[in-house]
Amino acid sequence: MIYSVLLAFVGLASKATAACSRELLQEATAAYLQAQAAGEPAISILSSDVSYIENDAPVDITTGVLSQPVTIDFNRSLHDTTQCATFTEISAATNEHPYVIHTRMIFTDDKITTIQSVVADSGDWAFNATGHLYWNQQEKWDPIPEDQRDTREVIQAAGDAYLDSWSDGNVKVPYGTPCARLEGGSYTGGASPTANTCYMPVFPVDFTITNRRYVIDEEVGGLDIFNDFPFIETTKPDGTPSTNFIRVEGGLIRYIHENTVCATRNCGR
Repeated sequence: MIYSVLLAFVGLASKATAACSRELLQEATAAYLQAQAAGEPAISILSSDVSYIENDAPVDITTGVLSQPVTIDFNRSLHDTTQCATFTEISAATNEHPYVIHTRMIFTDDKITTIQSVVADSGDWAFNATGHLYWNQQEKWDPIPEDQRDTREVIQAAGDAYLDSWSDGNVKVPYGTPCARLEGGSYTGGASPTANTCYMPVFPVDFTITNRRYVIDEEVGGLDIFNDFPFIETTKPDGTPSTNFIRVEGGLIRYIHENTVCATRNCGR
């Protein structure tokens, strides 16, 4: 709880200095997708000293996944005008090497200064790019009417509650009905599309999910939380690169997408 409050305070403090236009972020997202499809990382508004990170490790941008042409079958994005950041989810099921890629970009003075990606492929947690693409395309993430949009604080609190509940059964998560979770390529809402199938039981060990990095878009009720997921990877008990991409409607969670990278096949499980 203290962690969430501190993050919220930092977010509020950054509003005065980080705000930028939605148009800039949309154009940058389009440029990023074009660069990924072509395997040409030289995006025009890239800072000369951009920090490029894949799966929590610094990588040369000219040799990372952004330098590889990738067939993009489907994508969704968030545009955070308060923090001057974007988030993009890529489903690349028909690519020669299938991927699911979650990317966060941070801007300073209208330049991309940080690109962080969680790049999942065969052997990562519940990975199935074909399933991910199929179920993703069934969902509706339309813009929410302005008078019905949740605040940033409500959206972030919903996501934090979801992550906190994994190790604390007393945390009340604002699940909606229906609610569906896409974990790798596995979808909880297939058999019961009108039910809440997002519930996560408490894990058998105590842990705290740290290093949370947020992108929030009130227009679509969207939130992504980059984080270090403890427990799941048997060789990395302190955490493995993971993201949770969440849609909130009327204060309640509607969709959750998890993308988690493993050091060993299926995280050793």
